[in-house]
Amino acid sequence: MNRKITLNESDIPEKWYNIVADMPNKPLPPLNPKTRQPAGPDDLSPIFPMGLIEQEVSAEQYIEIPDEVREIYKIWRPTPMYRATGLEKMLDTPAKIYYKYEGVSPSGSHKPNTAVPQAYYNMKEGVKSITTETGAGQWGTALAFACSQFDMNCEVYMVRISYDQKPYRKVMMNTFGAEVYPSPSDRTEAGRRILEKTPDTSGSLGIAISEAIERAVSDDNTKYSLGSVLNHVLLHQTIIGQESIKQLEYAGDYPDIVIAPLGGGSNFAGISFPFLKNNLTDGKNTRFIAVEPASCPKLTRGKFMYDHGDSAGYTPLLPMYTLGHNFTPAAIHAGGLRYHGASVLCSQLLKDDLIEAVALQQLECFEAGVMFAKAEGIISAPEATHAVAQVIREANKAKEEGTEKTILFNLCGHGFVDMSAYEDYFAGKLSDHEIAEERLTENIKEIEELQPE
Repeated sequence: MNRKITLNESDIPEKWYNIVADMPNKPLPPLNPKTRQPAGPDDLSPIFPMGLIEQEVSAEQYIEIPDEVREIYKIWRPTPMYRATGLEKMLDTPAKIYYKYEGVSPSGSHKPNTAVPQAYYNMKEGVKSITTETGAGQWGTALAFACSQFDMNCEVYMVRISYDQKPYRKVMMNTFGAEVYPSPSDRTEAGRRILEKTPDTSGSLGIAISEAIERAVSDDNTKYSLGSVLNHVLLHQTIIGQESIKQLEYAGDYPDIVIAPLGGGSNFAGISFPFLKNNLTDGKNTRFIAVEPASCPKLTRGKFMYDHGDSAGYTPLLPMYTLGHNFTPAAIHAGGLRYHGASVLCSQLLKDDLIEAVALQQLECFEAGVMFAKAEGIISAPEATHAVAQVIREANKAKEEGTEKTILFNLCGHGFVDMSAYEDYFAGKLSDHEIAEERLTENIKEIEELQPE
């Protein structure tokens, strides 16, 4: 039995998989926030290049990956898959555990899978600069790298709490040539408004998105780029699952359960959508579990409704599970999961009971991350520990039931620049977070007026 399953560069997928083609209930359209009518290309063109807009609204089952993008993918793809024999032994479980390791990319996570094509399509349309937001910094680092490949400027608004917690992420972005600002900042009207109201705010992805969009629409040579949530972003990540299917074929196995963290949805979609296709079209019966932090439980405690993707209300209205675009999560170390809403595609799939969702507290996740490091030798990013924790739960359940299960999860990134998080964990400085139902209800009530008649 091979512990590590590798592929050749020729095995890098030639097309991205678009799950919209196979969904039994197609996602509801985004709405223009002023007219409450379906948003068209003209509504999106001030922010995104047309090449990405076409992918956003496409219903084609597969979309070809440009040769230039596949060539850059070769820097780190195909990524390895591992049989977690060390973790299996530690847990004494009959379950077989596999993980796809995306931490070998230039940014140390799965994010370059979409950053590179987004930079490419912007470059092809003559865009000189891209603005974006970032939470933990993995997305900002990925886009900074991608822009460096196409000689483009990159401006990143990093959520304040992560900016303070993860200084080396900022240095990585600077090394790739990006300018990085803590969000909220005084560079935008949206940022100044927030700072005036709550000067000591820890920030949020919603606020950072507002700042990045505001900067993009103020310059004709600048566009905005998003690292998760949108259809075209999830599309690009499906190379993860496609490679995984081939690797498990070499291992002679197929997953009963697929697990990944979910902040906006791109990580979860990347590993799960190609396998979910087999459920939808070939009669497979795999379970798909999205794991979110209990401090930001949009899937498990949010409401399915139209909401903005950002705090200032600049984005189109999206049909998604949301806690309200003004929701500011607790300052947990898993910055990439601190987002108020889930992607349109993942939200619709959850609504149709085609996927599952669980919310976990951060202490359980860090405990799982430490166990995984001892068993497998990889220190996981705080976001990735959420998947590890759920894997441990499922493996222990298999042991209790005496059943053999094959579990696959996406180890979406390493934690080598997140060591302050582990330092806080070992020092006993981390705590679990409870959210009062009244607070969630209040946030959701604020966006009820956004619903179309």
